[in-house]
Amino acid sequence: MSEAKTPLSVLREVFGYNSFREGQEQVIQACLAGRDSLVLMPTGGGKSLCYQVPALLMPGLTLVVSPLISLMKDQVDALLACGVSAAYLTSALSRQEQLEVLARVQDGKYKLLYVAPERLVHPDFIHRLQHIDVSLFAVDEAHCVSHWGHDFRQDYMALGQLKHFFPSVPVMGLTATADPATRADILQQLRLDAPLVYQGSFDRPNIRYTQLQKYKPMDQLEAYIKGQEGSGIIYCNSRKKVEDVSFKLANRGINCAGYHAGMESEIREIVQRKFLTDHIDVIVATVAFGMGINKPNVRFVIHHDLPRTIESYYQETGRAGRDGSPAEALLLFDEKDVARIREWIGLTENPQRQAVELQRFAAMEAFAESQTCRRQVLLNYFGQYNASACGNCDICLDPPKRFDGTVAAQKVLSCILRLEQAVASQYLIDVLRGKKLKRIIDSGHDQLSTYGIGKDESDAWWHNLINQLIHQGLVRVDITQNAMLKLNEAARAVLKGEMTVSLAVPRMSLNLGKKAKLDNRNYDRALFAKLKKLRKTIAEEDEVPPFVVFSDMTLSHLAEVLPTNDRAFLEVSGVGQTKLARYGEAFLTAIREHLDGV
Repeated sequence: MSEAKTPLSVLREVFGYNSFREGQEQVIQACLAGRDSLVLMPTGGGKSLCYQVPALLMPGLTLVVSPLISLMKDQVDALLACGVSAAYLTSALSRQEQLEVLARVQDGKYKLLYVAPERLVHPDFIHRLQHIDVSLFAVDEAHCVSHWGHDFRQDYMALGQLKHFFPSVPVMGLTATADPATRADILQQLRLDAPLVYQGSFDRPNIRYTQLQKYKPMDQLEAYIKGQEGSGIIYCNSRKKVEDVSFKLANRGINCAGYHAGMESEIREIVQRKFLTDHIDVIVATVAFGMGINKPNVRFVIHHDLPRTIESYYQETGRAGRDGSPAEALLLFDEKDVARIREWIGLTENPQRQAVELQRFAAMEAFAESQTCRRQVLLNYFGQYNASACGNCDICLDPPKRFDGTVAAQKVLSCILRLEQAVASQYLIDVLRGKKLKRIIDSGHDQLSTYGIGKDESDAWWHNLINQLIHQGLVRVDITQNAMLKLNEAARAVLKGEMTVSLAVPRMSLNLGKKAKLDNRNYDRALFAKLKKLRKTIAEEDEVPPFVVFSDMTLSHLAEVLPTNDRAFLEVSGVGQTKLARYGEAFLTAIREHLDGV
């Protein structure tokens, strides 16, 4: 690129956008000045442009570290569609193909090269890079470098040595999810020198956060999916569950497929490709699926099981609505998941790691049991405090029904007292419900006056109620004594009948009215459908996912603006010079024919 080029001109001419999103230009300018940076932006917030734009303005090669081959391929396909010289170097390529890529790297033919972390730090590859002009190292999914990150990967740990071999080359770490401890660790592990740390808003206002008590999950999933439009992802906590859920949904007529790390890599690649190309509507997967999935038109993400951390939940739900259009995140919550996950965490051998994981899971559990705006709870976890409710979650749209819970609260508080404030939640519930368990009978707790007084309600009902009492300050959890429940001073007035308690009825179904109307543009729906069909045809010919040609958002802009010449076509968001030259004639012809009634 010539020296006259600016970040904004590259953004417009290559990528087809008229303006930067918040934070992008600040990060790009720091990079062009040779400064290290850590970029925290939400999924779909435009992180990739933070290194792709400076890569086209700097003289040498930009190396992008990425954890997944599929992600590298999608990124490179999208760059090639914009006319950018880019490639990826992975084990999926033949030996001959790898040598050809390396030869072109040596000859300065590429502006961006995507590699896995283990390849980048291999001594032979480092030696090769020392003989070419390297302008930037971009470390995508940088939270993988941290022991405290929710997706730690050993291969990322060695990336800190890049500063030793290339002290003058800026390093940019990028992630959508990192709490303060993880951020500090990323800075240390990558050895970033006086970096710019940019933290964008974690809010994804187009995503509606909802939750249901899980009671008949297959019926709930079928009903929910059949009421949705577009693609979706269902996350499960085990491979066995993935296979079970995908099999049962397929038998109910859902166009879905399973995905987990135990499947052969070729099959995983086929499933992912079919999902990206809109041949499969729903993926049922473990967390092995999704990091860096760049499919912008995912309309919903369902968690069949409770995630272990808020970071995981945030990143996984963030795969919905990357195009900015309305999307939904549904969490099916079962208190049995809580005990199961705590048991898994208890198997962690490193005591320090176990303590951190338990702390993180407690935050996830609190989110699931919250009776206040879910977006507030989510954003507060990441240190983005927001005083006002969001108006686009189940709590805001269908506020919990209130009832006089004084008697129910007295049952809980009295039982805690009679159990000498020396048991955790589940044991308390077992006593309240009168369960004939050996440990209860051996302790003589079946003789208590509170034994069985709560048998008319389920475990889930009482678990929810206990957490509400904790939120209201009547009960506290003593984490120094194995999470035993203790009464706070305020409980005395409730037990004496001097204070009433208002509680929320646990929710078992969603009643949220219409979907959020965040896309209020008045575009021609019939033309939009024609353009989608044209896009699919072109994508299949080019063997790329449809969104690589144009995003749904770009198609809706075309159907709104109705351009009939090159100049007007270029004004549409997402249309750059290369895409105009490559696809302009076909789409302009389709628009003209539609306007002429053909």
